[in-house]
Amino acid sequence: MTSVTLSNQTIIDEASRRRSIAVISHPDAGKSTLTEALALHAKVISEAGAVHGRGNRAGVVSDWLDIEKKRGISITSAALQFEYRGLVINLLDTPGHADFSEDTYRVLTAVDAAVMLIDSSKGLEPQTLKLFEVCRQRGVPVITFINKWDRLGKEALELCDELTERINLTPTPITWPIGRAGEMKGIIDLRDRSVTFYERAPGGATLALSETVTLDEALTRHPEDVTEAIEASGLLGEYDPVTFHEGTTSPLLFGAALTNIGVSELLSVVETVAPSPGPRALANGTPRPIDAPFSGFVFKMQAGMDRAHRDHLAFVRVCSGQFTRGMTVVQERTGRSFATKYALSVFGRDRSTIETAYPGDVVGLVNASSLHVGDTIHSTDSPGGSYPPMPHFETEHFSTVRVKDPSQSKQFRKGIAQLEQEGVIQILISENRGDASPILAAVGPLQFEVAAFRMEQEFHAPIITDHLEYSVARNASAADVAAISGTLGVEIARRSNGTAVALIRDKWRLKTLMTNHPTLFAEAQPQ
Repeated sequence: MTSVTLSNQTIIDEASRRRSIAVISHPDAGKSTLTEALALHAKVISEAGAVHGRGNRAGVVSDWLDIEKKRGISITSAALQFEYRGLVINLLDTPGHADFSEDTYRVLTAVDAAVMLIDSSKGLEPQTLKLFEVCRQRGVPVITFINKWDRLGKEALELCDELTERINLTPTPITWPIGRAGEMKGIIDLRDRSVTFYERAPGGATLALSETVTLDEALTRHPEDVTEAIEASGLLGEYDPVTFHEGTTSPLLFGAALTNIGVSELLSVVETVAPSPGPRALANGTPRPIDAPFSGFVFKMQAGMDRAHRDHLAFVRVCSGQFTRGMTVVQERTGRSFATKYALSVFGRDRSTIETAYPGDVVGLVNASSLHVGDTIHSTDSPGGSYPPMPHFETEHFSTVRVKDPSQSKQFRKGIAQLEQEGVIQILISENRGDASPILAAVGPLQFEVAAFRMEQEFHAPIITDHLEYSVARNASAADVAAISGTLGVEIARRSNGTAVALIRDKWRLKTLMTNHPTLFAEAQPQ
């Protein structure tokens, strides 16, 4: 310990009390509701909102875009930072819909653990499976929370079997429900064998009334249900930190986020089980220690958060060192330096000035217009080296777009450029159509709806979109472009960085092209 300076030890100590987690699941499993419930239990909000703002309840803090409130689904990821029992928790709510997979993938690069939310009546669903695989590939350990246990659903052991058989993830229960789904009487905390009985809060806006008793007391109240719960949970293994961090086991909890049941236990597990930030590997594979000089990467760009100022934020995950507001940092991609005069801590839409940040924290840099998603930044005294780039997802939906009113062309160009910088949608310029009619390339069609909504509401430039009959895109080298340019069912476009992209009618047309040109797309970089 004598080799560690006081400054470096401070950074290590601050990092050790950080927890950076994402909430992932299939749409409608309750991600935003759980995020709200966690904030309520951490006492950083006094009343939990509802996804649709039902009754007199406000909307959830993590769904703040107007289109999110309108549709009742998460369109974009949201960051919430708050303190809990001496910890600083950076909680990232992610879109569950497959059309917004790119945004979720970016978030998963910025966290150290994930909470996988499962609907008790539906079990593992397609988008949950995809997101879990991303976690596995990135080495992000997963905590599992079975939600909606206050409604009819599957048997607890059946859900455990799904985890084991479908994704080879062994659940290790931390809590176990007393009573079947829809008939929940309470929850056993297997760590200390205590039992908590709940009385549902009206509408779920406030904390549920609870009473914690000993296991013996619980047995006198509900002997059959408590005995059955003990026997069922005993069929599974105990929590093991080694296999959890390796990604082969998952701490398992049960509850009902909407009525705030089982949420405090989840917070406790985040506190005691979720890993704190550790060394991060650079693109060349070299791990960067957390007490090295400041470095971080941009995982998200977002505009429209402050209508009064119409600014935009670059969300930066701090990976090493101490960030100090006003410090001069270097953008690794360009080698240019800039001062971080305006730096914010974010809680949904609300922002507050932040003076310092440490590994694991998320910092919002205001109007850092030169930054792009995936950029690495570091202090001027830090050695170079970028964190791994964020790949483009394969796009399967394409539309041309033009402004309805030509007098709004300036706003149109500004809005399109902003949406591309944020990563809301991919923008391609066709060699045939020009930049007055760019091509929107999307993972899913809902991205077009979001783009149109924001172009009208934020940039006051309503757009007209026309669907294109392409379903495949491939990055193309100069040789590829020369070989297939002008071919039926193919259109050549370019990204803003100059990379050529071949848009192809369908997979069968692609197969024909590959047959006629065996080396096609062999030299081009992947999307």
